[in-house]
Amino acid sequence: MLILIHVCIALSSLVLSTVSAFTPSKRRIWASYGLIAATLATGTYLVISLNTPMLRACATGLVYLAVALSGVIVAQRKLAAERQAN
Repeated sequence: MLILIHVCIALSSLVLSTVSAFTPSKRRIWASYGLIAATLATGTYLVISLNTPMLRACATGLVYLAVALSGVIVAQRKLAAERQAN
């Protein structure tokens, strides 16, 4: 059951960070950070509790983290540019 929750959180995090990259807002960025943290927390718990191979889990986690954070970084830069223009 926790694996399903973990996957749902990760997918919603990717969707939200993508939406944030196109229409940034401070609230969406903070929500993206929360979902990323929740994904990392549940992933860490799953690795520890299920004794899964660490290299495979970390490689997948790093790819997820790079994609999710790149969306958030783009959103932050767009939001900063909008605020500076106003």
